[in-house]
This record gives sequence, structure tokens and C-alpha cells, in this order.
Amino acid sequence: MSEGTIKSMKNLPQEHILGEGTSLCAGCGGLGALHQIYDLLGEKTVIVNAAGCMTSLAIYPYTPFRGSWLYTAMASAASGAQGIRDALDVLIAQGRLPTEDDLTVIALAGDGSSYGMGLSATSAAIERNLDFLYICYDNEGYGNTGQQFSAATPWGARTTTSRGGHHGKKKDLFAIWAAHHPVYAATVIGAEPLDLARKVEKAIRLRGPRLILAMAPCPTGWGYDPQETVEIGRLAVRCGIWPLKEYEEGRLTHTRIPQPRIPVEEYLQKQSRFRHLFKPERNAEAIAHIQAEVDRYWSNVA
Repeated sequence: MSEGTIKSMKNLPQEHILGEGTSLCAGCGGLGALHQIYDLLGEKTVIVNAAGCMTSLAIYPYTPFRGSWLYTAMASAASGAQGIRDALDVLIAQGRLPTEDDLTVIALAGDGSSYGMGLSATSAAIERNLDFLYICYDNEGYGNTGQQFSAATPWGARTTTSRGGHHGKKKDLFAIWAAHHPVYAATVIGAEPLDLARKVEKAIRLRGPRLILAMAPCPTGWGYDPQETVEIGRLAVRCGIWPLKEYEEGRLTHTRIPQPRIPVEEYLQKQSRFRHLFKPERNAEAIAHIQAEVDRYWSNVA
């Protein structure tokens, strides 16, 4: 983005700033998390955005961010981040960019890119120990094109391409990142802002590959009233289906252990993507299967 464009963005009225006047769905959990994250990051950033829901935030040549923005194909956010980080390092080494004007390079992608199409490029970037912050907003499906199932779709969820309920198991992106031994990785959710802020502030202070994996409740794709986004997020944490945790220096720590955990069906029954598990008849076996998976996870947490 040119200097003139950045200046023009700074002069835009408040309704054009992030979270106001955007074209995303009402109640978007991904936008809620991103808004909080960006408040902490500030304007000395360059966001490399993989095609997805957040692409709808910007209309060329404007973005709702104070910093810079670059679109990429769905599989290319990490690759784009590598190129920008290398370019910034070269400019600094040549004395053409003062170190105080350096930018934080951010890859911003949804679960379709992060869990699937862009995973190879991301793995290579982590392996290179690239200094970048990777933000994934996980709405558990290809939300921008109608909520088809993705590698992040949970077992049993109905999508436009799994009408009878998805029969695959959600890929564990956090574990995949941890297996690469990054500098830092954390899960967050907009419904728990203090936990989110602490983790983002920690990630900002570090250098190297860092992951912020945000659960992004999706009213249109999950099927609930937009005003219930925060409640859905809180239920996801309270029932244990979305563990809040972080990886740092080879250690995994849970930052919130729900005690007591509420039954997972309290979370499921609020979303129409799971309605077939309750109506016209209750599918006790399927609900018990989901509960058992959650129980199994927490049984291994010290």
C-alpha cells in the first residue's frame, strides 16, 4: 500500500475502521477476535491475507486496517509472509529502512487455508524459523463460499457438503504447529478477551514463528442468532470442546481448565448444524460419541 493510501485511510471516518461498516456477517466470531487482536498489534503491521471470509473486509485500494495489507491466494499466506519478511530484512541490512520503521509480518487465514491448502507453505515457513505471526480464524468450514466442510469441521456437523453430518475428524492444527517446535502457539476465542489479550501480548514480544489460533463462531454457517456469538464461544470453552492453551519453550500449558465441565450437548443444541442430532429423534449414540472424545482429551490433561 502506498504512503498516500495509508494517509487517506487514517483520515477515514470512524465507521470505516475495523469492525465498523464492514461487509462481514453480523455476529462474526472471527471478526470479533481479529478486532481485539489488531487493537494490540497496532499500525506497524503488514497483513498477508489468504483468500477467505476476511478478504471481504477490504475493497481496493482501502482496508479497514491502519497498517498495510496484501491479498494472496488461499494457499499462499505463509509464502507471501516469507517474501515480505525477507524484503524487510534486506532493506534494513542495506540501511534503506530504519529499524524503528520495521513491520510485524502477519499471515491472516481461515481454516480452509490453515488446515488444508496452505499447510505445506506454513510448515516450510516454520521450518525456516521465519519471524511472523500467523493468525487463523477457525469457523470450521469454508464459510466464504457457503460453509462446505473443511479439515477443521468437527465430527457430526452438518455442512452444505455433508448433509447427513460430517464423518471426518477435525484436524489438530495446534498439535501440528507444536510438532514443528515454533517459538509460540496459542488458542484463543473472542469470548474470553483477557485470555486472548495476554496471549497476543506475549506473542508480540517474541520473535520467530508464532500461531494465534482463534475459534470463530459463525452464525450463518453454524446456524444460530448472531447475538449469541459470545455465548456460543463461552459454551465452547466451558464444555471443553475448545481448550484454551499455549505452547512455549517445548511446554504445553492449559490456560483455562473448565471445572466442572458442562455437558457438550449444551453447546451443540444451540446450533442448527447439529440439530439433526436432537430432532426429529435424539441421537444418543452420536451425542455420546462427541462427549467421549471431549472426555478423552481432558483425561490426558494433568
